[in-house]
Amino acid sequence: MARRRRGLSAEDRALWERVTATATPLVKDRKSNTQAPVKEQKSQKVRSVPDRKLSDFRIGNAPTPELAHMLAPSVAEHVNGAPVRMHHGTHKKMVRGKITPEARIDLHGMTLARAHPVLTRFIQNAHAAGKRLVLVITGKGRDRDDDGPIPIRRGVLRHQVPAWLQSPPLGAVVLDIRTAHLKHGGDGAYYVYLKR
Repeated sequence: MARRRRGLSAEDRALWERVTATATPLVKDRKSNTQAPVKEQKSQKVRSVPDRKLSDFRIGNAPTPELAHMLAPSVAEHVNGAPVRMHHGTHKKMVRGKITPEARIDLHGMTLARAHPVLTRFIQNAHAAGKRLVLVITGKGRDRDDDGPIPIRRGVLRHQVPAWLQSPPLGAVVLDIRTAHLKHGGDGAYYVYLKR
């Protein structure tokens, strides 16, 4: 079945003519569809984009610098790279493992749904008790046997706990978060320094 084209009504055509009367054409000469030559301005230089030729890549070759990509920082780098918001002397002692945490919680083996309310309750109780430094043990996560093409994030709790500690309601009582010293768990645990 062929479609039938409708023409513009007299009212639509009158409206269209009023609109086109107010428009300025982009191209001056509609017949040739060429623009007038642009005058060169001495003050502006046009930068030419260099042609980047990438070398052929074959499976097994090491990537060239052009093909190498920046990896996202690890959780430990992200947490430890944040600005220090506590007293610097206390911070130095803490990261060297010289201060013993006043309380600790171990979240090993918990699901995200179970660990979040347990962590929230623990931090709020520690803050109410006047504790300053607590240890949250998340574990490093376990290696999976499946090394498929899609990467699987290792240590889901380790990745999620800093976000929980910085967002409400815990963000109001947490002053600083740092990766624990090796004797307190290393990358598998966090020091959480609470506000007064």
